[in-house]
Amino acid sequence: MADTALVSTEWLHQRLDAPDIVVLDASWYLPAAGRDPEAEYRAAHIPGAVRFDIDAMSDTESGLPHMMPRPEAFASRMRALGVGDGMHIVVYDGHGLFSAPRVWWMLRTFGVRDVCVLDGGLPAWIAAGYPTEEGEPRVRDRRHFSARLDHGAVADAADVARALAGGTAQVVDARSAPRFRGEEAEPRPGVRPGHMPGARNLHYAALLADGHLKAPDALRAVFAENGIDPDRPVVTTCGSGVTAAIVALALEQIGRPARALYDGSWSEWGADPSRPVATGPA
Repeated sequence: MADTALVSTEWLHQRLDAPDIVVLDASWYLPAAGRDPEAEYRAAHIPGAVRFDIDAMSDTESGLPHMMPRPEAFASRMRALGVGDGMHIVVYDGHGLFSAPRVWWMLRTFGVRDVCVLDGGLPAWIAAGYPTEEGEPRVRDRRHFSARLDHGAVADAADVARALAGGTAQVVDARSAPRFRGEEAEPRPGVRPGHMPGARNLHYAALLADGHLKAPDALRAVFAENGIDPDRPVVTTCGSGVTAAIVALALEQIGRPARALYDGSWSEWGADPSRPVATGPA
């Protein structure tokens, strides 16, 4: 079992054949990237990895992108993947470090303790000279999976509004500065540009270096440079709840876990005319 939320390719390679290890390919890309995660999985994935489709594993009835599903639905889908209680789960993605932290956060929020992210993802695995395999997603034997939702870890719009109004938590937005300032149109129709009044901006890319999460001291420096105090409660947000989890992973790595992640993120807030919107710098 790893004692960190982040593990190296060497760590995983040494344990890949262990019976309690299960690897999830959680690759997901923004439409503008023009990449097909399913096709990429079939072309090359870490040997034995199971394909975890973020959209299919989310609330398929919600009008918002990849929202957290009901615990019973998530448990059923995890059982169908052959992932069960007692397994140590390692999550990676094809970007390096992009969508895997979202799945790490989902699993943690549903009560899985033994879950970590592969630092550098598939690119780092390939760069290290480790083997890949091709083919369709594996079908594993069903296993029992228990899902117990930590409601406190999932913030909604009302929670965020209260935190901003009362100053009870720092709301950290992981979108790019131009999107945060409202200088770029949002990619989703009907979503206003700008940010929540009082939120802080920290683009997730500032926490990364060549597809790897920066070292703890460097992470602390990034938070400080962006006016964020990790010793105070933090609620993370972004465009749709994916890169917000990168900020949560960084906070975990420095021993200051985030209070919550705003699941609806800007896709919800920016589309709701009753919610205030600010533009320009924070």
